[in-house]
Amino acid sequence: MSQSIPLKTMAQRNDSWYVDSKLLVPAMALLSIGLIMVASSSFSYAEHRFDDQFYFVKRHFAYLLLSMGAIAVGFYTSPTVWSKYSLAWILLSILLLIAVLVPGVGLNLNGSRRWLGVGGFTLQVSEFVKVATVIFLAAQLERYRDTLSDSWPQFLKLMAVVMVLSILLILEPDFGSVGVLGCTFMVMLFLGGSHIRQFLSVLVLAALSFWVMATAAPYRMARLTAYLDPWSDKFDSGYQLTQSLIAFGRGELFGVGLGQSVQKMLYLPDAHTDFVFAIYAEEFGFVGVIFLLFLYSFFVVRIMHLGKKAISRQNWYAAYVLIGFGLILSGQAFINLGVNAGLLPTKGLTLPFISYGGSSLLVCCAMLGMMLRLSHELERTKTVSGRSGYER
Repeated sequence: MSQSIPLKTMAQRNDSWYVDSKLLVPAMALLSIGLIMVASSSFSYAEHRFDDQFYFVKRHFAYLLLSMGAIAVGFYTSPTVWSKYSLAWILLSILLLIAVLVPGVGLNLNGSRRWLGVGGFTLQVSEFVKVATVIFLAAQLERYRDTLSDSWPQFLKLMAVVMVLSILLILEPDFGSVGVLGCTFMVMLFLGGSHIRQFLSVLVLAALSFWVMATAAPYRMARLTAYLDPWSDKFDSGYQLTQSLIAFGRGELFGVGLGQSVQKMLYLPDAHTDFVFAIYAEEFGFVGVIFLLFLYSFFVVRIMHLGKKAISRQNWYAAYVLIGFGLILSGQAFINLGVNAGLLPTKGLTLPFISYGGSSLLVCCAMLGMMLRLSHELERTKTVSGRSGYER
């Protein structure tokens, strides 16, 4: 005998929060691996530099706690709020990028001005800029989707914003962020309905700009070509890459074991930040690398699946944000892994969710919270439309 369900109970089910486990679980796994690897790769350097083996571990754990708050803020903030204040986010990004370049305001570390000092912590502005740019572009592309291909003024306005951001990032310099931002912009522009002539003009301009930047200064060209044969200058321009490749070679199939890396003993610079993947490969070997690549692939495929779902329901803003975030995370991960393995020139980009770096960790987790909220919105839309069950 069937039992009726009270209307109040049905309403509660419709209003309940849906948490996408296929997004959350791989992200939590990556964060856990990140905490373990930051601890393992930073002990020697922390003791040498600060006389405290747990210096970076304690700071990374504090960033993780703050990142849990960033996930909550992203999840419980309505997407309409992001869209409504998208122009304010992009203007704030430009102001912060200008502030970084002001002597006495921006911090000069390792020859680059990418950070602002905030209460004893450092904020890498370029990480915030990536999120703000995607939110801004998503709002603009949703608004002008039907007219963008015929509206050169609107197209040039978007181009001008991205060019201003790119120029400011180049002045830091931060070429890795420029590359990720530029590729994300081109893909979002293509999905936003731009005319093929507009898209090709961006492509040609980007290629020309990178060529001019690379040839304008000899050290840049040397850095770009050093990865082709790092052993030819293994004690100077190729030093970092050769040490990274040694770590990969020592890892073999199953690795030397957690905590047993030799390269982290002050041989490999930035072992807990940009080159943490090399230490991971040394300690966990080929099998561990395949597992990590599987986690990233599963995570990104899920993001793109949600973007496809948003497109099928013509929720264009959600689609652009999801695809934009997916491109940023996958692009940054691809570049970092490629740099560590010697497939790409050194770019100074962190590995999302894993590398030490408070700004990167906070921004990645904020994006995760936003994507979880968009997944919830898509699920709630389906539930309200009268269909039952979860589409996964």
